[in-house]
Amino acid sequence: MAAQKGKDLLIKIDMDGTGAFTTFAGLRASRISFNSETVDITNIASAGGWRELLPATGIRSASVSGSGVFLDQNTVERAQSYFFNADIPVFEIIVPGLGMFRGPFQITSLELAGNYDGEATYEITLTSGGEIIATPPPPSPGPLI
Repeated sequence: MAAQKGKDLLIKIDMDGTGAFTTFAGLRASRISFNSETVDITNIASAGGWRELLPATGIRSASVSGSGVFLDQNTVERAQSYFFNADIPVFEIIVPGLGMFRGPFQITSLELAGNYDGEATYEITLTSGGEIIATPPPPSPGPLI
């Protein structure tokens, strides 16, 4: 995979509950993390005393975080609504070169900040609340001849 532009990793929020996804305005940085807990089955008979894990088990999760500047009051108001209502709506996360990840996330942190001589900023953290569906990116068109 070739180098990708960081600005293309996007967090998209459903603005009206109908699947009308809008990129979080003013994003400067974003990150997605996939996690998997393991089930340890190590026992006295484990070869060489090495840890053994039970395959295809454990709890998988994803967390997403982003930060940026206020450019659009609508996306911030929507995020506040999701946070204060403890909703778990569907979000879309676009990862360059890997595709799109869509699923239910809860906003677990929403921070708003600003200095008297600077811009107003926000930080947001999402935690998965159900199955995340991955859609691979379309194939690259190949070399032009």
